[in-house]
Amino acid sequence: MHFLITNDDGVHAPGIAAMADAVSLIPGATFTIVAPSSERSQCGHSLTTHHLLTTVQESDNRYHTSGTPADCVRIGLFALGIRPDFVLSGVNAGGNMGQDIPISGTLAGAREAAYHGVPAIAVSHYLISGIALDWPRVARWTAQLLGELITQPLADGELWNVNLPHLPPGERELPERITTTPCRLPLNVAYEEVMVDDTSPGHRRLKYTARYADRPVQPGSDVEACFGGRISVSRLKL
Repeated sequence: MHFLITNDDGVHAPGIAAMADAVSLIPGATFTIVAPSSERSQCGHSLTTHHLLTTVQESDNRYHTSGTPADCVRIGLFALGIRPDFVLSGVNAGGNMGQDIPISGTLAGAREAAYHGVPAIAVSHYLISGIALDWPRVARWTAQLLGELITQPLADGELWNVNLPHLPPGERELPERITTTPCRLPLNVAYEEVMVDDTSPGHRRLKYTARYADRPVQPGSDVEACFGGRISVSRLKL
C-alpha cells in the first residue's frame, strides 16, 4: 500500500515526520511526501492556478512546493504521477473540529483527494498549553488508527477526520475512539482594538483574542470527545 502524505504546517514540521513514522510502522507500506515549503495553516481549500508553483525534490520520496495543501495533492496526482492507495494529511499541530473544518489546510488536503476519488484521512492533534507534545507517541497512535481506518470502506466523496486529544506525555494505550459529528456551535469570537501611533482617521486595528479552549461544546460532537481525552473520528462527506 502506498500513501501520499501532505500537511499544512510545512514539509519540515514534526507532525508530518510523525505521520511518515506511522506509515513506516505498517508492514509493507510505502509513502511519498508532497507538502508546502512553509506553513500554510488556515488557508482552507485555496488553490494556485494563476501563478507558477515551485516544486523541489529533496529525496526519492520527498517533495515540497510553494503551493497550498490542496495544491500539493493535485501536484502529486497530476504532475508527479503518484498513484496512492490513500492520501494522508497531517499530523496537524492543533485541532480541526467543527467550524475549523472549512478553513483548515489539513482538511483541504484530504478533501482534494476525495474529490478525485482517492480515499483520505486527515489527522490533527488538539493542543493544550503547558503540556508537552509527545510526537513519538503520536506516531504510534496514528499507526494504530490507520491500521483500523484503511480497512473500513469509504463511499464516494467521503473522508475521515481524526482528532487526537492532548494528554500528558508518556506511555499510554491508544485512547478510546468515539465516532462523532462535527460540532455545529460557533466559536466564541472576540477582538481587541490595538492603538498604534500611525493609525489613520477612521482606521481601527483589531486583534483576534478568542481562546480555542473556550469554545462551546455540543454533546456527541468531535469537540466533546477530543476535549474529554478521547479520539474523535468523523466520517465527512463532500
